[in-house]
Amino acid sequence: MLKNLLKRTWPLALLLVLSFAGAPPKKIKLYLIGDSTIAQKIKQTYPETGWGMPLYTFFDSTVVVDNRAQNGRSTRTFMAENRWQPIVDALQEGDYVFIQFGHNDEAQDKPDRYVSPADYRKNLIKFVTETRSKKGNPVLITPVTRRKFDKEGKVVETHPAYSAATMDVARELKVPLIDLDKMSRELLQKYGVENSKLLFLQLEPGDHPNYPYGRNDNTHFSELGARKMAQLVVSQVIAQKMPLLSERIGKPTAKNAIPPVANGKDAQPTTP
Repeated sequence: MLKNLLKRTWPLALLLVLSFAGAPPKKIKLYLIGDSTIAQKIKQTYPETGWGMPLYTFFDSTVVVDNRAQNGRSTRTFMAENRWQPIVDALQEGDYVFIQFGHNDEAQDKPDRYVSPADYRKNLIKFVTETRSKKGNPVLITPVTRRKFDKEGKVVETHPAYSAATMDVARELKVPLIDLDKMSRELLQKYGVENSKLLFLQLEPGDHPNYPYGRNDNTHFSELGARKMAQLVVSQVIAQKMPLLSERIGKPTAKNAIPPVANGKDAQPTTP
């Protein structure tokens, strides 16, 4: 009797096992909070690009990037405008919050957005503790560098107090840290004084109808610059083996995985 029961039920059991084994992992959200260096841009400001815009292309379909960064916001104004609480309310266990501010917090000439280093630190602690209260994963990111070189062609640090505060909070609360300030400076140094302009919104008059008189912007990125900054961020996701995220990096399609040149000729896919 038992033998007959097993014969009748094993196909169903096998089907159940296969269905669970083949089920894709649960989707997680990756929230981005910060300022204009990250934010989505509108058509009228193209080719200005925030580094949060290409970030989703580095992950597979189980990571949903939700870019909540906004132009001109500091840690204080981001919360005052009720941009933070909706994220806290929506957070699910395993979700990530990438936190990069500093550009507007340090703007002492703009009192409507300025935040002292001490208060900036308190605000970062709030972001971290409230993310963790929902079993989310906070990641602190030092403010990405501005393009500034000295007379000898050496990159100048542009956010010392706010990067230091970010690193202090990361150490104190044991939060993963991406030192984008340092990495982006190293990238600019590698590009050099002139070629680093390619990473930023540097346009000559007539280059683009959105900027008929040109643009000399050493803070906001071109498409290339945004992708390069996003690439730096992702490199740390992988290097630090961030749980639930580092294993969800996008994979190339079979076609894209083929080297473009092989033995001096264009490589072609082989047929079995």
